[in-house]
Amino acid sequence: MRVIVFFDLPTLTTRDRSEYRKFRKFLINEGFIMMQESIYSKIALNNTTANLIKKKVKKNKVKGGLIQMMVITEKQYAAIEYVSGGNTSKILSDTNRMVIL
Repeated sequence: MRVIVFFDLPTLTTRDRSEYRKFRKFLINEGFIMMQESIYSKIALNNTTANLIKKKVKKNKVKGGLIQMMVITEKQYAAIEYVSGGNTSKILSDTNRMVIL
């Protein structure tokens, strides 16, 4: 499973920017990986773990702005289609997991 966090936080004042950086740093320290600017994902082993991750995000929310979370399966995550302006040479197109230690 994956927990995906989408956020749109204000950055108008110095305090807003500080809160934005603090929240982003929290996500990175918790093991989230940036998929796109303001979209981060983290692997969860099961629903219980996903709920714990969501509770931590809610606990560290920022006043103002919008934070959304979604839980999807690994198969759904693997089916995400990436479209970019340039050619890519390394594309994983299957649902097999690869672990490099």
